[in-house]
Amino acid sequence: MNRNLFSREFRSNGLSLLIWTLVITALIMATMSLYGVFLENNSKILAMVSILPEGALQFKGISNVDDLFSVLGFYSANNVIYMLVLGSIYAIVLSSGILLKEEYNKTAEYLLAWPLTRSEVFFSKALVVYLNILIINVITTGAGYLTLEIFKKEPYSVDAFFILSFYTFLLHIFFVSLGLFMSVLVKKPRPITTMGIGLVLILYFVFTISNITESLSWIGYVSPYKFLSLDVLDPKYSIEWISLLYFIGLSLLLVFSAQRLYRRKDIYL
Repeated sequence: MNRNLFSREFRSNGLSLLIWTLVITALIMATMSLYGVFLENNSKILAMVSILPEGALQFKGISNVDDLFSVLGFYSANNVIYMLVLGSIYAIVLSSGILLKEEYNKTAEYLLAWPLTRSEVFFSKALVVYLNILIINVITTGAGYLTLEIFKKEPYSVDAFFILSFYTFLLHIFFVSLGLFMSVLVKKPRPITTMGIGLVLILYFVFTISNITESLSWIGYVSPYKFLSLDVLDPKYSIEWISLLYFIGLSLLLVFSAQRLYRRKDIYL
């Protein structure tokens, strides 16, 4: 890793990190501020929610309608969507563009003028993305914990909250690695932001369909969302080893495959 390149990339991506962090944090706090109103209108809300298909609740990590009235269940059902989808979009947009931007901005000669190996360039830029993902997860997790403490009406499992946050972090790491891998496959110097966003949404849609439609439950395994455990109110809720191996193993495979391909990739000036 080259410290100068790392510092330059970290500063250049600082504004986007700030904006995404503020947006997700604001959404979490705004939604949790409605928890009291939700409880006050529980009978009306229960009547509306009860007509939804069971799978529509399960894909949000809710196995029982009554779970929505727990502060942690409410948080999981309403705020996980921000981190699972918006956080994943941020992860793949940042990672899929960081290796390509010099090419499609026609400034690659500046990068190549540095006395750096391809591996140094790759790992310097990749580390910036992973650090940004760590920062946004730490801040939004802190915001989530703060809102739970402020708006809770009864005790909840703090361990379950942090396990859920860890699952979210693993998901973001996966999408970072996938974005890096996608970017080294691009032959022509062009941004692939739209492709990355589309892929996140498609994978989440596949996961949703697999939970709502029992006959199509098998297709969920093509999506990383299927390997998330969201049932935070289950007394046995914990880190599942199969999920840990899936996210860590696949992420390592993608990032090191990307690094090997980047070493041989043609850089367009």
